[in-house]
Amino acid sequence: MSGKNEEIRSMADLLRSGATLTELSCPVCSTPLFKLKSGELWCQRCRKRVVVVKEGEEPISSMKPLLFETLRSTLLSKIQMINDRIQKEEDIEQLHKLNSALSSLLENLEKIRRLERRKT
Repeated sequence: MSGKNEEIRSMADLLRSGATLTELSCPVCSTPLFKLKSGELWCQRCRKRVVVVKEGEEPISSMKPLLFETLRSTLLSKIQMINDRIQKEEDIEQLHKLNSALSSLLENLEKIRRLERRKT
């Protein structure tokens, strides 16, 4: 299945789960944004939460939690990508490189969790 079909399927899954399509588009990829049941705006293509700041307004002070959430989301996405590659890889040298990258990503994920615990 092509990437476009998978993207459309994932968007349909969002709608089935109760999300609603908005008139807004992602500032990064221009894909239509979804409003989740939680009220958050979500870009399914980027797989990230989107915060809308009106012109002249300052971003809310909760940007630090948003930063942690974005970092965590990115790390988890990369961990999944590496896991997928490890499952298919047969070359021992490549496996060693993938394992090293995975270890680094997991360490960074743990650092984020420690920072979040410290700030609360």
